[in-house]
Amino acid sequence: MRQLEKGMFARSLAGHDKGRLYIITGTEEEGGRVYLADGVHHTVDRPKAKKRMHIQPDYHTDPGLKKKTERDLTITDADIREAIYIKEEKADVKNRCN
Repeated sequence: MRQLEKGMFARSLAGHDKGRLYIITGTEEEGGRVYLADGVHHTVDRPKAKKRMHIQPDYHTDPGLKKKTERDLTITDADIREAIYIKEEKADVKNRCN
């Protein structure tokens, strides 16, 4: 299993939020939990905890978020909202072209 990193995209596979795109803000090795934020309902200060098996990681990181994590800068809710918006817009354009 590949390693999950802070700043990666992940989609929820189970629960009432099924299909929603999040950013991974942290992981817990022992419990197998992943902490997710979308910048709106689940903020950086109050991330959603989900079991690893209930998410589909994308293994891609937004370039802006990657720079911030490499420099140990704080990731804000606005950064997360922007990254998710850009990712979903790219997916939408890709779907329209097919």
